[in-house]
Amino acid sequence: MEQQHPVPGRPGPEPPPLEEPTEPRGPLPPKPDQGGPATVSPTGQPTGADRAVMAQGGEYLTTAQGHRLPDTDHSLKVGARGPVLLRDHHLREKVTHFDHERIPERVVHARGAAAHGVFRGYGTAASVTRAAFLDKDVETPVFVRFSTVLGSRGSADTVRDTRGFAVKFYTGEGVFDLVGNNIPVFFIQDAIKFPDVIHAGKPHPDREIPQAQSAHDTFWDFVSLHTEATHHTLWNMSDRGIPRSYRMMEGFGVHTFRLVNADGGTTLAKFHWKPKLGVHSQVWEEAQITGGADPDFHRRDLADAIEAGAHPQWELGIQTFPDTPEQTFEGIDLLDPTKIVPEELAPVQPIGLLTLDRNPSNFFAETEQVAFHPGHLVPGIDVTDDPLLAGRLFSYIDTQITRLGGPNFAQLPINRPHAPVNDMLRDGMHQTAVHRGTAPYRPNSLDGGCPFTAGADAGAYVEVPVEVPAGRKVREAPASFADHFSQPRQFWLSLSPVEQEHVISAYTFELSRCYENAIKERVLRTLANIDPRLCREVAEGLGLPAPEPSEPLADVAPSPALSQVGREWPAAGRIVGIVTDGGDLESVRAVRQAVLDQDMVPLVVAPTGGVLGADTGDPVTVQRTFAAARSIEFDALLLAGAPAPAADAHGARDAKAGSGDRSGDAGAAVDPRVVLLVGEAYRHSKALGGWAGAERVWQAAGIASDAPGVVGGGDGRDVLPEVVRLLTRHRVWERFPSAL
Repeated sequence: MEQQHPVPGRPGPEPPPLEEPTEPRGPLPPKPDQGGPATVSPTGQPTGADRAVMAQGGEYLTTAQGHRLPDTDHSLKVGARGPVLLRDHHLREKVTHFDHERIPERVVHARGAAAHGVFRGYGTAASVTRAAFLDKDVETPVFVRFSTVLGSRGSADTVRDTRGFAVKFYTGEGVFDLVGNNIPVFFIQDAIKFPDVIHAGKPHPDREIPQAQSAHDTFWDFVSLHTEATHHTLWNMSDRGIPRSYRMMEGFGVHTFRLVNADGGTTLAKFHWKPKLGVHSQVWEEAQITGGADPDFHRRDLADAIEAGAHPQWELGIQTFPDTPEQTFEGIDLLDPTKIVPEELAPVQPIGLLTLDRNPSNFFAETEQVAFHPGHLVPGIDVTDDPLLAGRLFSYIDTQITRLGGPNFAQLPINRPHAPVNDMLRDGMHQTAVHRGTAPYRPNSLDGGCPFTAGADAGAYVEVPVEVPAGRKVREAPASFADHFSQPRQFWLSLSPVEQEHVISAYTFELSRCYENAIKERVLRTLANIDPRLCREVAEGLGLPAPEPSEPLADVAPSPALSQVGREWPAAGRIVGIVTDGGDLESVRAVRQAVLDQDMVPLVVAPTGGVLGADTGDPVTVQRTFAAARSIEFDALLLAGAPAPAADAHGARDAKAGSGDRSGDAGAAVDPRVVLLVGEAYRHSKALGGWAGAERVWQAAGIASDAPGVVGGGDGRDVLPEVVRLLTRHRVWERFPSAL
């Protein structure tokens, strides 16, 4: 029999019956991959209750007050055809609550997905910070939310954009939020410009288009007039702007933080998240197809991986620097959020492991209501004078009050600390704690003096007593902030040729969507100061002259760590499509099991749904049909033969099959949807494997059987090892050599 592995995507914990259930029973348990927030009280105290007590209970439908209801399909009326009565309290409660189900979406990072997990400290950070959750083998529950920046909640996942990477650590010393991005630098150097850059990136206010895109005039107008944005923009135009998966995405704290050890010594540091699966992206056409075929691609990928047991992991690392009065390192201003420190100058030192192992049980209660704040710090971690960070320390609290209906958002289950809370804060909207005592002030004697202040020896958070330089009140930036081109040039020179091709393509596409030539020409001036070839290639694509640099090109050394190409990574968790028409099921079963044994996820693609070989006693379940499958879902394809056109392979039923209507077509003997599937995967530099006549599919798709990344063999088990080896490099980039 086919080995039972958790093929992801089942909507409920048990299969539904064909007929409507009528025998009363309680709510079903969550699926094995799901879990909710820990059951702590609004003041952070463990209740010991099962997580199920936070969900609905009982076998009967009730009102919000617990009154059982006999009917919820018919309003209370005067006769079957009479008017509805105002006294229908159930109708009013049900509709009123529905009318208020939505809360304001985030201004930025509205589109997101999240998961629960655990962080285990390595103990290697003890010399630089006393943060207890980083001690050796300390395990801390976490909730991680990934997001896009510009789009609304209804936008697509795979747009070109910066991604948020926010981690909430429920430590024993209180909540620590590491609120970062998948790009290590930001557009601006001072938070006072944040409303401006977001206004520029958002849809134009007159038409509310384009949605979730930077390819429009207002964005490029802003970044071309604020050249401090050049570094971040270049990262965004690289493959980093269209990640393959949240599981294959780096995270960065962006800012420089100050760490404090047990002796009071301080060190400056930058935080990095390194994915165990490596850093991998989509190609641009693939991202565009994905946005239409599956706009939920990234959130589905994350949830399915966790459900399938392929738990994503990242190592947390730090770059450390001496805490000098200048707060610089190797000439780099550590307070400038548009600058990085190359890893070759300051290696990233691993300090802990993050594993995501549970999906949320309710998107709204957890993913939508989670509230992060860079000022949620624990002893051993402090902030610096980064002017962008200073504004974030104000803005996050302010926005949560509006979004979540008042100042008590920390009492929502997903936000509750796992440490005792005795804050003397009282009342306010949505107060769910039932405070006791008569003296919420201190000092007091009426409540026995409680709460008492704590010293550093009792775990208090004590800010580092940093010397503040005296000076005039000014609205200025340091002179060191004025270098806007040396690090963008370093990033460009660090990319492989194929990655540089993608950057050229991205700039050309984005600027071609702008209306005003003046804006395009202004961006070209910026590109000329990064690299003349980059400028020339983009200018040629736009049909504009390439300007000369306005300042000498920076003399910088490449940083190989900035490239996504050239290394190998585990293939675990990759999605492998197995295409078959139902013939040679023995080979399909064997290769499917071999894919599972490699900790990857196999999806069988066949002419119709259901099962193959139902009469064999060992049926193979079909996950995708030729009509529903697109190449964007798979990291590699395996073809068990050359499937003939299925019954629905005609253009009137499925436009993708239109080529099958052409008599004499070279692919007439092969289902045209399979030819399209293979052709897309080939164009997107994905590994292809086949046996039992699969070369007829290559021929129909115009692919040479000896092309790079095309693997043939006697059966699937012969082919799979080489396909897995190709997967460890993410893509077969040598298939399409760079013209640069």
